[in-house]
Amino acid sequence: MDLGLKGKVAIITGSSRGIGLETALYLVKEGAEVTICARNKGRLEEAAAYILEQTGKEVFFVEADVTKEEECEKIVTATVEKYGRLDILVNNAGTSQAHPFDEVGTDLWQQDLDLKLFGAIHCSRNAIPYMRKVGGGAILNVTAVKGKTPSAASLPTSVSRAAGMALTKAMSKDLGPDNIRVNTVCIGLIRSEQIEKKWKNQNPELSWEEFSSSQIQIPLGRIGNTDEAAKVITFLVSDAASYVTGTSVNIDGGAAGVL
Repeated sequence: MDLGLKGKVAIITGSSRGIGLETALYLVKEGAEVTICARNKGRLEEAAAYILEQTGKEVFFVEADVTKEEECEKIVTATVEKYGRLDILVNNAGTSQAHPFDEVGTDLWQQDLDLKLFGAIHCSRNAIPYMRKVGGGAILNVTAVKGKTPSAASLPTSVSRAAGMALTKAMSKDLGPDNIRVNTVCIGLIRSEQIEKKWKNQNPELSWEEFSSSQIQIPLGRIGNTDEAAKVITFLVSDAASYVTGTSVNIDGGAAGVL
């Protein structure tokens, strides 16, 4: 299937590792020009080298902190100066913060919302005018299934991710007339540095496969891999999903209790 990504220009935030990096890799493989961005320059250099090794193609990288509005503007401006256009934005920056309500102070609430919600707002606000210039585009907000079904000790992530889902639906309504599609993927347990630390700290005697399959709350019987999330994201931002907007897709092995 031709995804129609050749020549498109994409920005992926939080893309020096994990789902963001894997998504960048898949978009490059499909012929897109990609800007990766994160706060750590060293990790960005490693990510760019990894993509070059895997594809033979270079990506552009911008060291930036999306919790700051001016840094979001910098990412978009630098990308358009580099490539001359912008078609795709993947708002992926974020980490998991899961605590009981009484343990979450005001500073942590603000940090989480600045990173996951306002980072997406500010990047999107700067990207949209350039998408309008080229006749449309695609915005993908990475959220989490906990935003749909919050559990105990899931704050502030479950709240900021629920806000991201509401943002997605509202934006899709407002931007549909501009042919700008806005969707979200709701992530469950996907292999990450945080999960690997838990595995090595709590169950070092198990292999990764044994630890992954011990997560019995997942109907598919294992923790997902980053490429499994990246493939879905790549499809949703591609022309192959040209009539899909305002929707959420769970990438969680069936763990969520809701559609």
